[in-house]
Amino acid sequence: MSPLLALGLLLAGLCSVHCLPENVVVKDQHRRARVDDHTLTSSNTDFAFSLYKQLALKNPNKNVIFSPLSVSIALAFLSLGARGSTLTEILEGLKFNLTEIQETEIHQGFQHLLQALNRPSNQLQLSVGNAMFVRDQLKLLDKFIEDAHVLYSSEAFPTNFGDPEAAKSLINDYVKNKTQGKIEELFKVLSPRTVLVLVNYIYFKARWKIPFDPKHTEQAEFHVSKNETVEVPMMALGLETPYFRDEELGCTLVELTYTSNDSALFILPDEGKMQDLEAKLIPETLTRWRNSLKPSKIHELYLPKFSIKSNYELIDILSQLGIEKIFADADLSGITGTGDLVVTQVVHGAALDVDEEGTEGAAATGISIERTVLRTTVRFDRPFLIAVVLKDTQSIIFLGKVTNPSQA
Repeated sequence: MSPLLALGLLLAGLCSVHCLPENVVVKDQHRRARVDDHTLTSSNTDFAFSLYKQLALKNPNKNVIFSPLSVSIALAFLSLGARGSTLTEILEGLKFNLTEIQETEIHQGFQHLLQALNRPSNQLQLSVGNAMFVRDQLKLLDKFIEDAHVLYSSEAFPTNFGDPEAAKSLINDYVKNKTQGKIEELFKVLSPRTVLVLVNYIYFKARWKIPFDPKHTEQAEFHVSKNETVEVPMMALGLETPYFRDEELGCTLVELTYTSNDSALFILPDEGKMQDLEAKLIPETLTRWRNSLKPSKIHELYLPKFSIKSNYELIDILSQLGIEKIFADADLSGITGTGDLVVTQVVHGAALDVDEEGTEGAAATGISIERTVLRTTVRFDRPFLIAVVLKDTQSIIFLGKVTNPSQA
């Protein structure tokens, strides 16, 4: 068997039936606007594949699992407080064409998406949420608080970042609880200078419509590369399910459906074709695949039973995608009304388990924000005094004035 490209949560956020209905109208207290769900989905898919390519490039020959939806929501949440070119960078980095969709419509689109994803279901466990952890002394603008609550359903928790270990435990415990223990340590470290942390979490659990029989799971070879083979528990099943053989890109696609009618799409590149396929992952490719899948009888489907986890620091990768200003020259004045905030960490963790019964996955994205240290410049370019003082006795052993450093 060739290496398996199991996109898991990458596609769970894109291919599920939880897509927005067409021409949804979302109302807030200010205005009515049509939310173009196709634009939102297309942009999220474009961002997903762009982020995947960067992660795969930086983690060659390693498992890659992440939730693009979690990262997108967290950055869109952050953009509520961004202004000017910082705001433009975030939204364009998320692959929105700002000549086609307005900022307000983007936030309303995410608002409705969150409502749709959290709709109760007997067939599926799915929860998506946001939270902000706020330093006690930090005064947030009323508009930011209101928008965070109304558009992103964000909870808010006062946090003592002066005790960074306690703050880290508070945030990590919150994420661990919301992800059913799947994401145990989102933040490895927090600075005592942190004033605000934004968090998004996702938890997903679904059962296969046609489960695998554990009695048919046997140890089998998985070919990691030409020169490396490992033994894995290989599940086996015969069924009729959507299938497509893509001769153009050299890959085979199988879609497995959950009892909720959501689905997971598994893409198997031909041997040695993984990198070629990754390079061609674009929204149009996914659309073509979805339109080409047809119910087919698969007499023998072999799929490894697996559990994979990841932890990523995304600053460098987001910078590669054009989101840079938030880390150095940020205008996040929409959060507090001041221009002294900067993002110091964007961390992401994900976990995905696939077994005979179904799929369980979780992910979280955390954005830590600090006050910038005001740049202080002192230029000794005119006459000055100098005193050399001994620390222990405070005795001045040299005292003088420099009026011309070039004189001996």
